[in-house]
Amino acid sequence: MSFLNETHDPALQSWVTSANVPDNGFPIQNLPYGVFREKGGHHDFRVGVAIGDKVLDLAALALLSPWTGPAGEALQACDAQTLNKLMALSPEHWSALRLALSKALREGSDLQGKLEPLLHDRAAIEHNLPAQIGDYTDFYISVHHATAVGKQFRPDNPLLPNYKWVPIGYHGRASTIGVSGQAFPRPVGQTRPAEDGAAPGFGPSQRLDYELELGIFLGQGNQHGQRIDIREAESHVFGFCILNDWSARDLQAWEYQPLGPFLAKNFASTISPWVVTLEALAPFRQPFQRAAEDPQPLPYLTSDENREHGAFDVELEVLLTTEASRSQGAQPASLSRSNFRDAYWSAAQLVTHHSVNGCKLQPGDLLGTGTLSGPSQGEEGSLLEITGNGRNPIKLPWGEERTFLQDNDEVILRARCTKPGYPVISLGECAGTVLPAIPV
Repeated sequence: MSFLNETHDPALQSWVTSANVPDNGFPIQNLPYGVFREKGGHHDFRVGVAIGDKVLDLAALALLSPWTGPAGEALQACDAQTLNKLMALSPEHWSALRLALSKALREGSDLQGKLEPLLHDRAAIEHNLPAQIGDYTDFYISVHHATAVGKQFRPDNPLLPNYKWVPIGYHGRASTIGVSGQAFPRPVGQTRPAEDGAAPGFGPSQRLDYELELGIFLGQGNQHGQRIDIREAESHVFGFCILNDWSARDLQAWEYQPLGPFLAKNFASTISPWVVTLEALAPFRQPFQRAAEDPQPLPYLTSDENREHGAFDVELEVLLTTEASRSQGAQPASLSRSNFRDAYWSAAQLVTHHSVNGCKLQPGDLLGTGTLSGPSQGEEGSLLEITGNGRNPIKLPWGEERTFLQDNDEVILRARCTKPGYPVISLGECAGTVLPAIPV
């Protein structure tokens, strides 16, 4: 089975010249989707596709009806304020639209004259959420993160018995997901009592953290009671974004037993504005490997296809700015780097497991990977890991220290795919800022 087609040709060039600049992240081989409008404008948000430093207005292009067949049907689905209509179509529609856009944006295209007036500067637009997110599930698929966190509470037995058998997840809160640039007040809640029998504490979280994740946007759903087979799971995946699932570690430590995360997680989650399609990531597929000494996935969670190319080489980075660093004009501090290929479970396995009990998934649903930490020092996906649960403060280049996030700190997550001889494919940027708590 080949995932590559003519849209992946590394030699393709666009008449949008900024798309040909090395390492710009949005070459013609990428073409991610998002929802935008002009900054400060009062127009409705609309669907667009990023190309170089521009965004092509697909809602306006749909009015011109340049294509028929699946590509035309997919383009008409972009005449909307979200991507849900497009997500609800088939992979054949997605692929046809991608090919049509690729041809239209290539050097020498006879559609250049029609498309040029529909371009906007990406620096002059603002974003909304790419889709109406009906449901949000966050998983826990980095064994390195799970082990590092478990060691802090169970040094002799960091992983619980089920971890290597089942993709662990919890149902999150879709209503507080925001797009990059989100600013939210520090959460308030209960914390563990100072001693047994005492009343719990109450107030602003003092151990606020980020979590470096990817988000998986679902396309076509399934009927209630219908399972999605592992061999069909990727046909239900529209694309990927970057996700920061902020966490209040002190609230979490008090409330997570017996039913898991609640107020420690539902106050804010931030995603990047661009959704990079599964097809765009095809050149970065890798074999999905499980250590021979580990339990192998149960039959419903395994397939030849998943083993051969179920992993993706996506590089991830966490950066931090503070009120002090911004006032000094200092560059953001890089805190860590990791890679999605090191995850213990694949995207296909998450979709299959989520539906194995008959759960209904719908277009625009979001699955979070959970914190994506790597096996080595410098690859931690959270401050909880970097600082050893606050015991070892990190020193920032401009002289400050951090154990957990302080008010007005900004966390920036980035993700991209690179390989020799191929243009850099960027997933964009996911930035969020912690504001002071609302007084109680």
